[in-house]
Amino acid sequence: MTLDVFLTLLLFAFVTSVTPGPNNLMLLTSGVNFGFRRSIPHMLGIGSGFFTLLIGVGSGLGALIETVPLLYTVLKFAGGAYLLYLAYKIAMSRSISNVDDKARPMTFLEAAAFQWINPKAWVMAVTAMATYTSANAYFTTMFIVGFAFAVVNIPSVSSWAAFGQIMRSWLADPVRLKWFNITMALLLVASLWPMLK
Repeated sequence: MTLDVFLTLLLFAFVTSVTPGPNNLMLLTSGVNFGFRRSIPHMLGIGSGFFTLLIGVGSGLGALIETVPLLYTVLKFAGGAYLLYLAYKIAMSRSISNVDDKARPMTFLEAAAFQWINPKAWVMAVTAMATYTSANAYFTTMFIVGFAFAVVNIPSVSSWAAFGQIMRSWLADPVRLKWFNITMALLLVASLWPMLK
């Protein structure tokens, strides 16, 4: 892989990682409701889960999905159903959680597992592997793609949780928080539309 191609890959990884989608909307909400520090396992779970998804797609799952389109349809609808459940939980949240409260942010394992049913993550992984791997050095370029996303993903998604943390004091007002959470839930549901077509 040439330096030009690698830089293009980094740009692709950055743009797809930092733009709004289910992960980033949930991290923004987590930053508001739980703070940046308590959202760190969620961020790390996204990065780790997406890395394993990339390697899985590169190792043959992408070809399997193309061969058996029903699998992708099942993944899309399972991911969609889970996102609707998460949107409901977000919309019903009414107070900024403290460490003692029963409410909690998404765990590392939950966030990592979510990548495997996140339709946007699948589209990103299949596109990255199809575009940036080379038949001449397939496994090397597959791991380079994984490395590029690992380098870019955590800082990109962290910015959403950090922005949520910044908004915490303004959203300490219960009415503002209620409407913020409802808005985030609606945006999360809206993020499904392009993925479920």
